[in-house]
Amino acid sequence: MAQPKTRIQQKNSDTILDAALDVFSASGFRGSTLDQIAEVAGLSKPNLLYYFPSKEAIHTALLSELLDTWLDPLRAMDPEGEPLVEIMGYVHRKLEISRDYPRESRLFANEILQGAPRILAAIEGDLKTLVDAKCAILQHWMDQGKIAPMPPVHLIFAIWSLTQHYADFDVQVRAVLGPGHDPFAEADAFLDLLFRRLLAA
Repeated sequence: MAQPKTRIQQKNSDTILDAALDVFSASGFRGSTLDQIAEVAGLSKPNLLYYFPSKEAIHTALLSELLDTWLDPLRAMDPEGEPLVEIMGYVHRKLEISRDYPRESRLFANEILQGAPRILAAIEGDLKTLVDAKCAILQHWMDQGKIAPMPPVHLIFAIWSLTQHYADFDVQVRAVLGPGHDPFAEADAFLDLLFRRLLAA
């Protein structure tokens, strides 16, 4: 049985993961090195390797944490709730994650663009299982006439793409909007309008 980490060990482990998130989200997995991560973390490479045996181990740890963060808003969709309230709550939570976790969003996007070699099993497992369950709820609401009929899985894909865009393409969004704009506040209002109209039965 693994011994619990000491306070210093936990602090150093968290420091390494935070540094790695900076490096991976900027350079991708292939473009990142342990030396870069150690430098950003302010630790020696041997010290880093005491906590994580490889670059892949660090990357996998980050992706595992990230997937939980990504799935939580969808898990929160309540089948007993009012459909439009539940779906719009999901849209707003997903946009908040894009606003609050931009590095994580770019890390995930880089992993997917590489063919998801380190997270494919989780995508085909936990993520697909959750999406299938929520699609069944959405289909039930559609069958009851509570929201407009459409392919439920593509509705979820649309929510993912329209919310994560603001994290993954933040530089482009801000450049096009120009100064004096709050991209996430404006996106929140727009997506609320868009999905309410789309879902109207």
